[in-house]
Amino acid sequence: MSPPALPWRTLRADLSASVVVFLVALPLCVGIAVASGVPAELGLVTGIVGGLVVGFMPGSSMQVSGPAAGLTVLVAEAVDRYGLAGLGTIVLVAGLLQIGLGLLRLGRWFRAITVSVVQGMLAGIGLLLIAGQLYVLAGVAAPHTGPGKFTGLPGLVGEVATSTPARVSLAVGAATIAVMVFWDSLPGRLRTVPGALVAVVAAAGVTAALGLPVDTIEVEGLLAAMQPSLGHWGTLVDVGVLATIATFTLVASAESLFSAAAVDRLHQGPRTDFDRELVAQGTGNALCGLLGALPMTAVIVRSSANVRAGARTKASRVLHGLWLLLFAAAAPGLIGLMPLPALAAVLVHAGVKLLPLRALPELWREHRGEAAVLAVTALAILTTDMFTGVLVGLGLAVVKTAWETSHVRVTVRDAAVGGSAVGGSAVGGSAAGGSAVVRDAAVGGASVGDVPARDAGPGPIEVAITGNATFLRLPTILTTLNDLPADRTVRLDLRGLRHVDHACRTALDTWIETHNRNAGVSVHVVAPRPAEDDRPRTVDATD
Repeated sequence: MSPPALPWRTLRADLSASVVVFLVALPLCVGIAVASGVPAELGLVTGIVGGLVVGFMPGSSMQVSGPAAGLTVLVAEAVDRYGLAGLGTIVLVAGLLQIGLGLLRLGRWFRAITVSVVQGMLAGIGLLLIAGQLYVLAGVAAPHTGPGKFTGLPGLVGEVATSTPARVSLAVGAATIAVMVFWDSLPGRLRTVPGALVAVVAAAGVTAALGLPVDTIEVEGLLAAMQPSLGHWGTLVDVGVLATIATFTLVASAESLFSAAAVDRLHQGPRTDFDRELVAQGTGNALCGLLGALPMTAVIVRSSANVRAGARTKASRVLHGLWLLLFAAAAPGLIGLMPLPALAAVLVHAGVKLLPLRALPELWREHRGEAAVLAVTALAILTTDMFTGVLVGLGLAVVKTAWETSHVRVTVRDAAVGGSAVGGSAVGGSAAGGSAVVRDAAVGGASVGDVPARDAGPGPIEVAITGNATFLRLPTILTTLNDLPADRTVRLDLRGLRHVDHACRTALDTWIETHNRNAGVSVHVVAPRPAEDDRPRTVDATD
C-alpha cells in the first residue's frame, strides 16, 4: 500500500521552507569549504548529501545537515596534514564509527556531555574561526597554527595600514558584516531572504561593477572537484590520523545531537530519536568520505531557519538538497563571482554566534565551576588542538563533579572535662561542668563553630561522618580523627554515609586499628546493616 499523499498546504509550507533553507545554506556551504582549504564545490556536495540522503533518513524530522562552521578549523588542519585524500578516509571512518555508535544505541549517551564543555568547544572553534578569517578579510595568507593566528594579528594590522589592496578587501568584508547585522535587525517578514545571501550578492555586485582588486572564488566544476575513493586504509596506522578520526566523531556527533535537542524545543512535531539520528549522520559522513567531500553535522542555523520558515515534514530538508544540486549543476559560474572577503565575513558572523556571549555572564554568577570548565576548554583548544582541548574540558568537568559530590561532614562531640583537638584547632571544654562541644569539619575542612551541648557529662567522644567519603576528602576526615585524644573511647557513627570508596574504607580501618592498639580502648563503630535490614547496629572494632 502506497503512503497517503501529503496535503497541499503541508507541501506548500515545506516547499517555501526549503527555498529559505537553500538560500541560508548556499553561502555557508561555499564559505565553509573555502575556509577549510578545499574547492568550494565540495561544500555544496556535502550540503546535497545532507539534504537528499540524510534528509530521507529517520531520526530528526526538522533539523538540516550540511558542512558546519564548527568543523572548519579541524578540517583545515586535516587537509593541511593529510591532503584531500586523507580527509576522505578520515570522514569515511568517522561516519562508520557514528553508524556503529548509533546501532549500539549509544547516541543518547552523548547527552551526558556537560553543556559547559560543548560551549567551551564551540567558543574555541569560534575564536579560531574569527581569527583565521580576519586574514582572509584583508586578502592575506593566514598562519596555520591556532596560536599563530593570534600572535600574527599585529602584523596583519601593519599589512592593512601599508597595503591599498588589503584595505579595499577589508572594506568589502566589513561592509558585508554591516549588511548582515543590519538585516538581522529588520522586521521578520523582510528577513525572509537570509541576510548572508543578500550581503554576499551585494558585495559581488559592487565588486564587479567597480572592478575592485578583490580575490574571488576559483571554480573547478562539481565533477572535477570530487575525488571519489574507497579510502586509503594504510593511513590508519598513523596515530595522528586516528586521533583526528576520534575528534571528528566526537565533535560531529555531539554538535548534531545537541542541535537536535535544541531544534526539538522549537517545534511541536515528533521528537528526535538520538540513536537513529546518529546512524543518519554517520551514513551521510561515510558517503561524503567516499566522494571526497567535507564532513557534515546537523546545523542549528539552517535547522532553526527551517522551523521558522514553517516546515511541516522532512520534505523541506530533502528539497533544499535538490535546490543545491540544481544550482551546482546549472549555475556553477555564479560561485566564481563571490568575493573571498565577503565569504570570510559570513564566517566571522557565524563565528561570533558560536561564542556564548550572553550565557557566560549568567553562568559565572550562578555556576562559576561550569564557567571555569568552559573557559579552560576554549583556552586548551586555542593553545593545543581540538582533540586535546575537548579531552581537557571533559577531564576537568569530571574532576569538578567528583569534588562537588564528595561532600563529607565530620561532627565531633566531646562531653569530657578538658579539651580535644578537632580539625587542627583546639576545642575547649568546661573544666567544671564538662560541657560538650560539637565541631563541624565541613567541605574542605571548614568549621561552622562550637555549639554547647545540652546534656554534658563524661563519656566517649562521639564522631559522626555523613555524606560521601571519597579519597578527595580523606585529608579532612583523617585530620579530624588524628586530632582526637589517643586515650579516650570513640563512638564512630557511620550511618550518615551514603558512599565510602576503597581509599576511605581502608583509611578508617587503619585508624581504628591504630587507635585501639595505642590507646587500649575500644572504637565502637555504628554502621547500617545490609540493605535487607536498615536498623543500625553497633560493632566493637576490637572483636
